[in-house]
Amino acid sequence: MKISTRGRYGLRALVELAACENGACLPLRTVAERHGMSEHYLEQLFAPLKKAGIIKSVRGAQGGYKLDRPPEEISAGDVIRVLEGTLSPVDCLDDDTYECPAASCENCNTRSVWEKLYAGVSEVLDTIWLSDLVEESRTEK
Repeated sequence: MKISTRGRYGLRALVELAACENGACLPLRTVAERHGMSEHYLEQLFAPLKKAGIIKSVRGAQGGYKLDRPPEEISAGDVIRVLEGTLSPVDCLDDDTYECPAASCENCNTRSVWEKLYAGVSEVLDTIWLSDLVEESRTEK
């Protein structure tokens, strides 16, 4: 499993929003400039994040984007799943309609490997909160 720029850039941008004091809004242009990202690309990433209720947009002179929930309630897993899709390393773990080319998925001699990998990745991403990443970035500076 490889996390694409969608997941990496999206998570970095949300850490930036999470770092805003008192839930202030940040213009997309500011986030893009601070991280050397394309503003247009960030727009594409923010649309599904907004639809998922992770961020919201605010219009006006002081407008921009901000988190729709506190940063301690948004996990890295929440963000990655919205931007990347499933975390499953193989189709048979997340698709009940998937037809395994082997005789049956229940008798698959490697299924336990994929289940453990899936559980491990999910556990790591679901226990790291945006607030943790903000704190880490502040102590690194």
